[in-house]
Amino acid sequence: MSTIVTIKPMYLAREEAAKLLAMSTTTLEGLAAKGEAPAPRQISKGRVAWLVEELQAWARSRPKSEMLPPENSGYGRAGKKPKLSSASSL
Repeated sequence: MSTIVTIKPMYLAREEAAKLLAMSTTTLEGLAAKGEAPAPRQISKGRVAWLVEELQAWARSRPKSEMLPPENSGYGRAGKKPKLSSASSL
């Protein structure tokens, strides 16, 4: 029997960090520059990356939104909650 070990990354590059947070790289960098999101860490002379645990902690600390999702976000029609079918209410 073999054991499968999964190692989670400690750092994420800009694109992966933004994807983790469901935002664009421009938004992530702008928030980090203003001190409103975690700043990247220097991991080598010419390389920076975001610490995953800081991104996760920051994401969990975000306030809940009262806004409805925009159109094409996968949440039915904008401004309207999806109707429940009679089969789903059983």
